[in-house]
Amino acid sequence: MTTPETGGQTAPRLDSRAQDARTWALAQLRLGDEAAFEPASADASFRRYFRVRTPDASWIVMDAPPEREDTRPFVEVAALLAEAGLHAPRVLAQQPEAGYLLLTDLGRQTYLDVLDDANADAMMKGAIDTLIRWQQSSRPGVLPQYDEALLQRELDLFEDWFVARHLQVALSPEQRQTLQTIQRLLVDAALEQPRVFVHRDYMPRNLMVSEPSPGVIDFQDAVEGPITYDLVSLLRDAFLSWPSQRVEAWMHHYWERARAEGLPVHDTFPAFRRAADLMGLQRHLKVIGIFARIRYRDGKPHYLEDVPRFVAYVHEAASRYPETQALSALFDALGLRA
Repeated sequence: MTTPETGGQTAPRLDSRAQDARTWALAQLRLGDEAAFEPASADASFRRYFRVRTPDASWIVMDAPPEREDTRPFVEVAALLAEAGLHAPRVLAQQPEAGYLLLTDLGRQTYLDVLDDANADAMMKGAIDTLIRWQQSSRPGVLPQYDEALLQRELDLFEDWFVARHLQVALSPEQRQTLQTIQRLLVDAALEQPRVFVHRDYMPRNLMVSEPSPGVIDFQDAVEGPITYDLVSLLRDAFLSWPSQRVEAWMHHYWERARAEGLPVHDTFPAFRRAADLMGLQRHLKVIGIFARIRYRDGKPHYLEDVPRFVAYVHEAASRYPETQALSALFDALGLRA
């Protein structure tokens, strides 16, 4: 659930899937037609969400077209989050063959809605504490592996969708070799990291201001993978940037807390920071590619507006290490300057 609320909408204007979702949800809740049913949010995927509302309560309905989306991972990860003691939507009813879930409602405000300079330290530390509890609950063999094939498929999105499709540029043989060398480094670095449960989109837009706070949403793509991944997602957000000094302080706070809680982080902060930066580069390249794919495959152009933020992230991290400086130079050659 990764886009803001879109406002109210009356039942006659709903499409057929939304009408069916409304009928199903009201039946599950034993509510009549007087209950409000309105869009709650849309998603970068094919999922969308509606809110059922009465004067006294509200619920969320997920609409995930079964030919496009599978609701089972959401149900399974929701159970894992509950076992970890995290505040996530509970699945109240499900109709997987139709692609509908009825969920508890965590509210209307995300972290992204309210974060500012004054409250950021407290809210980010709360998010880090929640992340540590999630990682502490990790068990091998429960979630899909964030393996080499998946890491590489994600990296390929950058050249396939952003460079070739959006920029309409064909890399020279030397440029392609540079990119492949960097990709190999990033994949190897990710595979070397200790493995934990990974939300995979742990960012302010997917953290809800709730009681207890934060509530955690949009977790259906969770995997078992590198320990730095979710922290990088939180601190190097798609829609909100922070000064490097603040990011460094929050990263150090996580590292100290994780060590104290017995998580298998690196023994020194510089080693941890390097691992996080390399993980970040993998994710930044993936996100740039995804934003282009969403534009050209799915017809949602506004995500490309946030590509410059990730270009800046790439330059900052890549310029920090001799072995990744060639990536920053490649970005310069493509006209992607910070």
